[in-house]
Amino acid sequence: MFAALANPHRFLAFSRWAAPILAVVATGLIAWGVWLGLNVPPDYQQGETVKIMFIHVPAAWTSMLAYACLGGSSFISLVFRHALADAAAKACAPLGAAFTGMSLVTGSLWGRPMWGAWWVWGDARLVSVLVLFLLFLGYLALRASIDDEAKGARAAEILALVGLINLPIIKFSVDWWNTLHQGDSIMRAGGSALAPVYMTPLLLAGAGFSAAFGAMWLVRIRAEIWRRRANSLALQAALA
Repeated sequence: MFAALANPHRFLAFSRWAAPILAVVATGLIAWGVWLGLNVPPDYQQGETVKIMFIHVPAAWTSMLAYACLGGSSFISLVFRHALADAAAKACAPLGAAFTGMSLVTGSLWGRPMWGAWWVWGDARLVSVLVLFLLFLGYLALRASIDDEAKGARAAEILALVGLINLPIIKFSVDWWNTLHQGDSIMRAGGSALAPVYMTPLLLAGAGFSAAFGAMWLVRIRAEIWRRRANSLALQAALA
C-alpha cells in the first residue's frame, strides 16, 4: 500500500476520498468524546478540572503522533530523495505545532488550579513538551530561512530526525525524574488507573484528534503537491 501511495497521482486519488471520510469520523468522535467528557462526575481530587483532560491529553497524544510522522517522512525524504515524503514532512509541521500548542495551553489551564501555577520549569514533562513545540517551530523556521528549497528541506529534515530523541524523553520523563506531573494512568503495568467513565470519552476524543490530524495532513499534502506542480509549470512557461 505504501508503494502505491508513494506515487503522487495515486496519492491524490486516494486522499480525495480519504480526507473527507477522516474528517467526518473525526467530527463524530470528538463531539461524542467531548460531550461524554463534559458530563462525567467530578473527580475526587481534581473536581471539575478533570474535564480539561479530554482536550489536553488527546492534544498531547496527537502532537507526539505528528512528530513521529514528521520524523518518518523526513527520514524517507533524506534517504530515498522522495519528493512526496518531503511534501508530507512540510505539511505535517504546522499541524504538529498547533496540537502541541493546544496541549501546552490546556496543560497550563489544568496546572493553575492543581499546582497553583500556570507553569513549572522544574517539571520534566512540561519542559520536554515545550522542546517539542520549539522543534516544530525550528523545522518551519529553518526551511523558510534558506532560499534554496532543496537545501532548506534537507537541513530541516536533519533537525527533525535529531529531535526524535525527545519523544521517549516526553514519554518516560515522569519515570526518570521527580516531577509534579502525574504518571501514566492508561498504559502502565497492572492496568489502567482510570475508571471507565473517564476512559471512554478520553479514548474517543483521542481517536477523534488523531483522525482530525490525518484529515488535515492529507489536505495539506495535496495542497503542497499542487503548489509544486504550479511552480514547475510556471518555470517551464518562463523558460519557453
